[in-house]
Amino acid sequence: MKILPAVEMESPSGIEVNASIIWLHGLGANGDDFAPIVPQLNLPLDFGIRFIFPHAPSIPVTINNGYVMPAWYDIKQMDIDRHVDDEQLKQSAQWVHNLINRELERGVASERIIVAGFSQGGAVSFEAALTYEKPLAGIMALSTYFATAHTIEINPLHSSLPILICHGALDPVVPESMGKQSLTTLQSLKFEPEYKSYPMEHSVCPQEISDIGAWIARILV
Repeated sequence: MKILPAVEMESPSGIEVNASIIWLHGLGANGDDFAPIVPQLNLPLDFGIRFIFPHAPSIPVTINNGYVMPAWYDIKQMDIDRHVDDEQLKQSAQWVHNLINRELERGVASERIIVAGFSQGGAVSFEAALTYEKPLAGIMALSTYFATAHTIEINPLHSSLPILICHGALDPVVPESMGKQSLTTLQSLKFEPEYKSYPMEHSVCPQEISDIGAWIARILV
């Protein structure tokens, strides 16, 4: 079972870990990208959450002239349909499954595990969480799109899975229309995602961080 290298952050010593959040970065970034946000979430110290920020492997990326960089999958065209390497995306989803399985081995119940991701990482999060073999706590999809919407085989046990979608209204990289399409697709599949839009580009903002913290607290209460 391959376990990706990752940045890990836990609650203060003495507080038992009883929940985990596996949070995937975007194209060209790494697991350090979102770690600084954790203190800004203002989560209760006694929640006992382990944050896991895995590093994607470095691969050639077609849209960047084949330049080798951290990526969860290759993107072949930057059109509205995002021609991506489905096999690589599904492999990355399997690596997320491996991380979830390791959390189970560490004593965290699957129902206490959130899968989150930004941009490319969010696309993998949809695939990984909705195909996992056991119930999870939720999906957090940030500035992303549902890349495998037409090929995914959703596990029926996730029919009521909480999903938070956040997107920037000014995003020039992943237009908000793609985030709204994810919402529409999920609604057509009988999910009830929460959708939040912010006056920002392809990034995160203080209000979004606050909303994420509130959502996590509500899901893991």
